[in-house]
Amino acid sequence: MADIYELSLAVDLRDDLSDAELAELRWHLGLAPRPDSLSIVRAFPFVVGNDLGELVTEDDPAPLLGQHGEARKVAGALTSVLLRREESRHGGWALTARQEAHPDDFDRLGELLSWLATKTVQHHERLDGSVELGWIRFYESDQPNPLTVRDAGVSWP
Repeated sequence: MADIYELSLAVDLRDDLSDAELAELRWHLGLAPRPDSLSIVRAFPFVVGNDLGELVTEDDPAPLLGQHGEARKVAGALTSVLLRREESRHGGWALTARQEAHPDDFDRLGELLSWLATKTVQHHERLDGSVELGWIRFYESDQPNPLTVRDAGVSWP
């Protein structure tokens, strides 16, 4: 049995993203090379054994929403797309992503999703102050749950 979730984002972002933010976001989506510095999600720690048999923590940055191609556990394909909204009244960006996620990645994904929630256009905000970004479901479930951010925290299942 696997602990895999389908993570789907459908978000409209404001037009005020900096060039550095766009570069890092594109990298996270698997659409561009890694920028020289990371500011949205800064650390990607993982523990490995060294030559002496000791556990050490290393940093290995990897795109968080960068899977493209055939899904392993959920049906269909995995992808991420970021498009400039030219015809929208307010400009901005349209982001759609469908990914497979493991709970071990929820902390780093939460950092990225919390940042995205601060960049969304107003119609994503709910009356309770949370921001709806999409949905998430366990790969064996037929019922998705809303994927929301409130007070810089993600409502994971």
